Amino acid sequence: QVQLVESGGGSVQTGGSLRLSCLASDYFYGSYYMGWFRQAPGKEREGVAALRRDGLFATYVDSVKGRFTISQDIAKNTLYLQMNNLQPEDTGMYYCARGNPASRLVAGQYTYWGQGTQVTVSS
Repeated sequence: QVQLVESGGGSVQTGGSLRLSCLASDYFYGSYYMGWFRQAPGKEREGVAALRRDGLFATYVDSVKGRFTISQDIAKNTLYLQMNNLQPEDTGMYYCARGNPASRLVAGQYTYWGQGTQVTVSS
């Protein structure tokens, strides 16, 4: 069982920045994806960014390209999401998840999920 713990959420104004962290209990080398998802009230969970654990591929939803960056610190078993120029539509609960080699941004392909961290962007 993999434990994922997110942190770093908060409340910011439009244009602000936050860095989310996801500490994994197990972060072994492989081709599986680690992803960040978000869910706003009344909306479906949306894939935001995903990174292959081997570092060979990263993907983003169009709405965050150029603003968000996914990265990892292998020595710390930690996945990050740097979020810049935040907009009100970025508001939601952000989740970290671990998937498989085909997961990319498809939530149904992810097996392990954290509890989430809230991000609120005010105008």
